[in-house]
Amino acid sequence: MKVKKIPMRMCVISREKCEKKELIRIVRTPEKNIIIDETGKANGKGAYLKKDKEVIEKAQKTKILNKVLEVDIPDSIFEELKNKY
Repeated sequence: MKVKKIPMRMCVISREKCEKKELIRIVRTPEKNIIIDETGKANGKGAYLKKDKEVIEKAQKTKILNKVLEVDIPDSIFEELKNKY
């Protein structure tokens, strides 16, 4: 029986490779909107963060998502992330 490959992605803050299901995907859509991608399949440029409050707070302080996604991330996205995870 063939073993199924587990998708691995890298967190932009901790630079750790983790299973895709352990990470949150933030997406810049082609219309330049920012969304939290629950499915992991939304169209657009994505960045991954670990499901950890400290990582989310560090991402907000360092503004790394602004650099990676090339657009300003509203604070409401970070508040939503903190409430969920």
